Amino acid sequence: MPPARRPPEVARVLQRVTAAVRRHQLFEPGQTVVVACSGGPDSICLLHALWRLRRLLRIDLVCFHFDHRLREGSDRDVGYVRRQAAGLGVPFAMRTAESKPARGQSVEAWARTVRYRSLEEVMEERGAAVAAVGHTLDDQAETVLMAALRGGGTEALAAMRPRSDRIVRPLLEVRREETVAFCRALSLRPRRDPMNDDPSYLRVALRRNVIPAMERALGRGVREPLARTAALLRSDADWLEAIAAGAYADVASPPDDGEVRLRAADLTELPDAIASRVVRIAVRTLGAEPDASHVEAVRSLAAGRPGRRASLPGGLVSRRERGYVRVFRAGGPGADAGRVGNAGGRRVR
Repeated sequence: MPPARRPPEVARVLQRVTAAVRRHQLFEPGQTVVVACSGGPDSICLLHALWRLRRLLRIDLVCFHFDHRLREGSDRDVGYVRRQAAGLGVPFAMRTAESKPARGQSVEAWARTVRYRSLEEVMEERGAAVAAVGHTLDDQAETVLMAALRGGGTEALAAMRPRSDRIVRPLLEVRREETVAFCRALSLRPRRDPMNDDPSYLRVALRRNVIPAMERALGRGVREPLARTAALLRSDADWLEAIAAGAYADVASPPDDGEVRLRAADLTELPDAIASRVVRIAVRTLGAEPDASHVEAVRSLAAGRPGRRASLPGGLVSRRERGYVRVFRAGGPGADAGRVGNAGGRRVR
C-alpha cells in the first residue's frame, strides 16, 4: 500500500525547510538539535517539521520549553508542549523563570535573556550542537522595520541570520500564515499567547497595525521585499565585518586581565563604518553589547584628550590614556590606574 500523501500545506513547509537547511548548512548528520517550542503555531510547526525530516537530515531532537511565568495559565502551555513531544517520542526539557523583569526593564528583553540562557544550559546538558528556533519570514520583516525605526545601521537592518553561532532558524523563509496552515492540516491546536495581541509592544504594533496598513496602501505585500532587503544587507554587513576584523587585529592589543586597548591614533584614522565595528568588536570581546551611543562615546575618547572616560554596558568602562583607549570592567584589575606604558593617563575626579 503506497504511503499516504502529505497535505500540500505540510509538503510546502517541509520543502522550504529542507532547502533552507541545505543552503545554509544548518545541521550536520548525527547532531542533536534542541527545538525551542513555546506552543504557538510557529514553534509547533518547527517541531513537527523537523520530526518529519529527522531521518532525511539524520538528526536527533530534544524539545525545549521555557515558562516565563508572566501570565496565568502558562503552566497549561507547558502541559501542551510536553504532550506534543511525547506524541512524537521526542525527549522533553523545560525550565521556569526564577526572576522577574526589573522595574523599568523591557519585558521582551528580559524574557529573551532568561530564555536563551536556559536554552544554552539545556544544550550543554543534552550535548546538542545547535538549537532551532521558530522565527519566520514575517518575524524577519518586523525585525527590519524595528531596526529602521530605531535608527539602526547596516548590521541592524540585516536582521536575523539563518544561523547565528549555535542558533539556527529553519523557518526564516516560511510565512507565518504557512505555519498556521501546516498546523491546521495536521489537526494541531497550538496555544495562543495574549502578549502577541498587545499593541503596546512595538513588534506587535508593527505586526497587527503597521504592516497591514502598508500593504493596504500599496496594494501589495511588503513582508517578502523586507526580508529580501535583510538578505542583501547581510552580504554587505559580512563584507564590512571581515574588513573590521582585520582592522581590529591591527588596532587592538590582545585581551589582557579583562581589558582591551585600542590605539587611539589608528582608530581615528579608520573610516567611520570600520571604526564603529572595531569598537563593537572590542566591547563584545568583553561580553557586552554596545548601542550606537556607546560606540560613539568610545570613538570620541579616541579623538580627545587623556583622562576622559565613558560608561559602557555590562559594567564596562572606557578611558582615554596616552596613546590608547582602554575598555575594561569597572572594579577589575587596573581599573584605577593606567597600565605600564600608559602612565600619562589621569583619573577624572
